[in-house]
Amino acid sequence: LKNDCLSIKRHPSNTELVVKKKKTMQKRQVEKFYQVLWDAHDREAVPSVLHDEFVFRGSLGQEKRGHSGFIEYVDFVHCALGDYKCIIEELVEEDNKIFAKMSFTGIHINDFMGFSPTQKRVIWSGCALFTFLGSLIAEVWVLGDVKGLEQQLEQNKDKK
Repeated sequence: LKNDCLSIKRHPSNTELVVKKKKTMQKRQVEKFYQVLWDAHDREAVPSVLHDEFVFRGSLGQEKRGHSGFIEYVDFVHCALGDYKCIIEELVEEDNKIFAKMSFTGIHINDFMGFSPTQKRVIWSGCALFTFLGSLIAEVWVLGDVKGLEQQLEQNKDKK
């Protein structure tokens, strides 16, 4: 059985069915959002992923609008956290929305959240809700474990 989103095959042992879902365009765009815009820090790819009137509410509490506002936020994070990476743990899709369960990590290389650089890696959990207009991401609302991040920054400060 095959359709645009689902492929079902009989496992070689013939005792179980293997269900494999194809990634939707929206999930591919969320992956591109994290892997290309965030991890690779590719500013040139922004128009192919984000709507012109994009609204971003980051886990650090800032809200940015438009492509330039978002790029400013990404630059701010990359300036403070070297080797910054976003790890997608799970994506759930419904209609024009995607929910992402995430981990974020980077090496604290510049002033960040009131803490001097420690050269230590930090990692924190978060989630994001994406809203699409057509094939582009129109809005992202991110919530992160900022308290856990602050605790790591505090502990790392003492280990300098």
